[in-house]
Amino acid sequence: MLKVNNLKVNFGGIEAVKGISFEVKEGEIVTLIGSNGAGKSTTLRTISGIVKPTSGSIEFEGVDITKINSSDIVKMGITLCPEGRRVFPDMTVLENIRIGAYLRSDDLTNDIERCYKLFPILRERKKQLAGTLSGGEQQMLAVARSLMSRPKIMMLDEPSLGLAPLVVQDIFKIIQEINSEGVTILLIEQNANMALRIANKAYVLETGKITMEGLGKELLENESIKEAYLGKKK
Repeated sequence: MLKVNNLKVNFGGIEAVKGISFEVKEGEIVTLIGSNGAGKSTTLRTISGIVKPTSGSIEFEGVDITKINSSDIVKMGITLCPEGRRVFPDMTVLENIRIGAYLRSDDLTNDIERCYKLFPILRERKKQLAGTLSGGEQQMLAVARSLMSRPKIMMLDEPSLGLAPLVVQDIFKIIQEINSEGVTILLIEQNANMALRIANKAYVLETGKITMEGLGKELLENESIKEAYLGKKK
């Protein structure tokens, strides 16, 4: 479904992404794990068209999207749920949800109802200003907003960042539920333990390079992964 080929991205003379290649198959949950500054967010922003690569290519459903602008990429079926949630604090929950469908002109009723079924708390809070929500509720709102474009593939950038452990579990259950409804997931996470548990496939990104790849469960049991990312010593 998504194929990244030898992708390189430079920022001010610094090579943030150093020729990475990976693919995401339809229906999968694929995760990129790695420390801060590894190039994970840059990779997602480049796929979504926000950042332009120095070289390499990105294909989506067999079409080269490397030079396509970000709004057309959303129309094709790729959406990015950004790090830090980025909700509009002075707008209501419902207004934030509707913004996710800004490229659509059809009826949104069923999609809004789908968001409320996934996140019942958002129905209760629909008239509340988004800035008054808790961190976990804002993350749920960010995911709901991303769903409104009816994505084929949803990219999530650190959805568990700054959230309490119980809320993190809820977010990951919802990610799995969205995936079970037919949305392919590309996830980047510092919570490697949770990410690897739900991922079909995983890639380890270190200083702009992929250093390891495999099934999520395989990497969860890998000793070097345990030591580097799961806080377990050999």
